[in-house]
Amino acid sequence: MSDIYPFAAIVGHERMKRALLLNAVNPRIGGVLIRGERGTAKSTAARALAALLPDVEVVEDCRFGCDPQQPAQWCTECRESASGNGSLTGIMRPTSFIDLPVSATEDRVVGTLDIEQAIQRGERRFEPGVLAAANRGLIYIDEVNLLDDHVVDLLLDSAAMGVNVVEREGISFSHPARFILVGTMNPEEGDLRPQLLDRFALAVDIRGLRESADRVAIMERILEYESDSTAFADKWQPRVCAISTEITRAREIVDAVTYSRHDLETIAALTTSLSVDGHRADLVILRASRAHAAMQGRLAISERDILMAAQLALPHRIKTGPFDSAGLEFDELENCLQQVRSDVQSAASAEPHPDESATQEPIKKKRT
Repeated sequence: MSDIYPFAAIVGHERMKRALLLNAVNPRIGGVLIRGERGTAKSTAARALAALLPDVEVVEDCRFGCDPQQPAQWCTECRESASGNGSLTGIMRPTSFIDLPVSATEDRVVGTLDIEQAIQRGERRFEPGVLAAANRGLIYIDEVNLLDDHVVDLLLDSAAMGVNVVEREGISFSHPARFILVGTMNPEEGDLRPQLLDRFALAVDIRGLRESADRVAIMERILEYESDSTAFADKWQPRVCAISTEITRAREIVDAVTYSRHDLETIAALTTSLSVDGHRADLVILRASRAHAAMQGRLAISERDILMAAQLALPHRIKTGPFDSAGLEFDELENCLQQVRSDVQSAASAEPHPDESATQEPIKKKRT
């Protein structure tokens, strides 16, 4: 697609690109919020991500893009069709990209049930919404902080559960709603409520690049793109294809990526030491760690995967502490983890050994 600026051509902002790619590998992570000043490629990155996502197999004529290989996740219509026909035919289609306006209503997002049709004719008629069109695709919300809080809640709930359930007057309809949720905003125009901010799995704060060489590279690439977008896209196509292939391979193995109890303890140590509220951050770090390992072609997570994921999952969940002003850097997280381990070891060495405490008591009694 020559009209879409290539993802691989974006200069800098590696943390933002990593957050987007991890969600592309595993949408169950729960979305990413990109906060930054104007003109920092937030919208460009979201649209570029959708353009490089691989095609997906869907049930032919299904309005919700159900995966023919995952019958447990089929919509109500596919289940009824399969019970009558026995099998469903699959076709390939491009990954969908939905640009959600800030004026979107609840019915526009989740869809509507025709109650009058159900009462008069006993037929269940469902009019799909944005979540149906975005299943196994990407929903992009520019200025998400200006979207109605209730609608944001609905989107985040569906992103977390992977299903959209609409119930009206005792009539229910459900369909899969697995999508990558990307929200962008300029903090100068107002922030999200803390409750909604925490619901975004990953968050990235970006600003204009400070190195002159980077700013020159941006100007050169933009001018080249505007001069001949087709030639520019062809130039970056090999790298775009490579990233797309990495996503496809990572999706195939991400559910097989393993973790140990030690890994869980490492995650818990980080969130506890930074006084993170709730347990959502722990689960987000684990899911993002597995996605990061899968992107690297590995079947087990490492401490580096955990720290890379924590960079994205913790900054917007920390209220106070030494990392508030500048965010979380990899070496700061590493030092924090080392400090926690040192404190644990010191506490363990200060406690009396069980055998020692057992022999000390009789000696005290003998002296008295």
